[in-house]
Amino acid sequence: MNFKRKLLIAALPLAFCLSGLAQAEMKLKVAEIHPAGYPTVVAQENMGKKIEAATNGELKFTMFAGGVLGSEKEVVEQVQIGAVQMTRVSLGTVGPVVPDVNVFNMPFIFRDTAHMRAIIDGEIGQEILDKITDSEFNMVGLAWMDGGVRNLYTKKPVRSIEDLKGMKIRVMGNPLFIDTLNAMGANGIAMGTGEIFSALQTGVVDGAENNPPTMLEHNHYKSAKYYSLTGHLILPEPLMMSKTTWNKLSPEQQTLVKKYAKEAQLEERQLWDEKSASSEAKLKEAGVEFIEIDKKPFYDATAPVREKYGAPYAALIKRIEAVQ
Repeated sequence: MNFKRKLLIAALPLAFCLSGLAQAEMKLKVAEIHPAGYPTVVAQENMGKKIEAATNGELKFTMFAGGVLGSEKEVVEQVQIGAVQMTRVSLGTVGPVVPDVNVFNMPFIFRDTAHMRAIIDGEIGQEILDKITDSEFNMVGLAWMDGGVRNLYTKKPVRSIEDLKGMKIRVMGNPLFIDTLNAMGANGIAMGTGEIFSALQTGVVDGAENNPPTMLEHNHYKSAKYYSLTGHLILPEPLMMSKTTWNKLSPEQQTLVKKYAKEAQLEERQLWDEKSASSEAKLKEAGVEFIEIDKKPFYDATAPVREKYGAPYAALIKRIEAVQ
């Protein structure tokens, strides 16, 4: 056997290995702090199945729900280094790194849910996703999930802004949210989602603020029986992919991921509306009192927060307010 032929035979298995690698499946972890069955979890699972089918199994998604891979902050850190490939995050976590998202975090920036959805479906929503992608966050902004309307839930009823005075209320760890609650007369206390249940039980906090599904799923209603409809925050939440992983995808794969992420945005919304309505019914059955309040004093009290944090985004805020 001549030398050239020997080399060729020796090289063949390597060539087969390399061609196999091109088609090898890429295993992608998706992490969520919300439990299985939660709208954001279901929408991401369905998105994963669609992408898997469209790429003939080249991209394979596995969902890790219920916070098994850590708190939201810990998951974000894992996505940033590429140990986890995808997650949905609260804007409160992104705000300190990508300041522009704080415009969505400001109290009463959206008139109602329909207004918020019109914004995230339009050019402003895409601009903010692009800003996340172009930042130092090392994540690609793909789509938006509806994080619902955040209201106050407390151990003692809050029927007016005066009732909130001095109450210790848990908020996400973003100075803007702490300032918002402080402006309303409460004492905003930052802590992770996983700590709220025991903090409510032991009296470390007098209440928290979130949407009905979260209040129900995390059993916070067992300690907090009053739900005051302040609607101070209506938060969209970005669906993000690790930029490290994104850069390993082919252009075709990137296009498919974006396409199905946008489909997940609309699917999650429908699931959210159903979940929100059923959660509200279950909370009422469990004895939670839903309290309609006059929002104007809360809106007026938080004006300094909008002035303080909104100054750099004055033009963007005008655009948001102009959207019908």
